[in-house]
Amino acid sequence: MGGDWLSIMKEARLSLRISTRRLNKLRLYAANRDKTITQIVEDWVDRLPNTESDKNSGTLSRAD
Repeated sequence: MGGDWLSIMKEARLSLRISTRRLNKLRLYAANRDKTITQIVEDWVDRLPNTESDKNSGTLSRAD
């Protein structure tokens, strides 16, 4: 069941503004871990505590 969530996950786009220095730092961090920036951001979001609205929304997280 590990990757099943990928087949049903709807994707959304995230756009944000950060300094060039931070973007380069993020790129280097991701490259050093053989991950994409998307994977780094998803991993960080997955570590955030679940809120009551998350539990009621029916959305899947990687941990589910």
